[in-house]
Amino acid sequence: MDWLQLIILSLIQGITEFLPISSSAHLIIPAQLTAWPDQGLAFDVAVHFGTLIAVIAYFRTEIATMLLATIGTPAQLRTRGWRAVLNANDGDADVRQVLQLAIATLPIVIVGFLAKDVIDSTLRSITVIATTTLVFGLVLWYADSRPQQQKTLTFPAAILIGLAQCIALIPGTSRSGITITAALMIGLGRTQSAHFSFLLAIPTILGAQLLMMLDLSITELLSEALIMLSAATLAGLSAYVCIHFFIALVERTGMRPYVYYRIALGLMLFGFVATV
Repeated sequence: MDWLQLIILSLIQGITEFLPISSSAHLIIPAQLTAWPDQGLAFDVAVHFGTLIAVIAYFRTEIATMLLATIGTPAQLRTRGWRAVLNANDGDADVRQVLQLAIATLPIVIVGFLAKDVIDSTLRSITVIATTTLVFGLVLWYADSRPQQQKTLTFPAAILIGLAQCIALIPGTSRSGITITAALMIGLGRTQSAHFSFLLAIPTILGAQLLMMLDLSITELLSEALIMLSAATLAGLSAYVCIHFFIALVERTGMRPYVYYRIALGLMLFGFVATV
């Protein structure tokens, strides 16, 4: 990998990780359409680490509050009980959100571990990416066109979002796209949906990192430390900026710009497949 490829792919990862357009597809496409070599597992680990740091940094205050609330949960349970602590009206909202994130993460941990080899060997083709880009772009459009509400996120809703997130294991689906779609379908507002999707990215990316590192030696990472650090930094900075503007503009723009982009990309990829 030369520096031009590193810079472009790192920026692609950072920009697309939290937009509903699929970062995995955008990392696969360049190697499929150009003479660039596959960037390799070490690079994927590095750029995902960068985006993980970015989302943690962006939501650092809220994460710290949730952690502090979780530490105090045992004492609250002894005095008030589970029902009082988790009550949607007067319970501890931070503890409730931590548990919702935990149960929403569990499905993709199980499915990702069991289906990893199948996904890597059979679902990384341009045809699959083109199909999922188009199909789930249209599903996102439908979800975004429904009347917006500001419902309270419930535990059953968190489970449904977590189950939907498993579909993102198929390249081209988009983890943020499918979780925002599920949240909108349930009746959450755009900002509320994006907020939960981004927080859900933290345990999901962390779990994916650990799974990828099982197939990666520390020697491989250390041997290209400068390249990996550069990739992580570029991906992290671009992801941080992307999160900021997405959250700031989502109510104004909705999901249509991303839907239009997905449709155009999907059609372009199908055109490429037809001409090869």
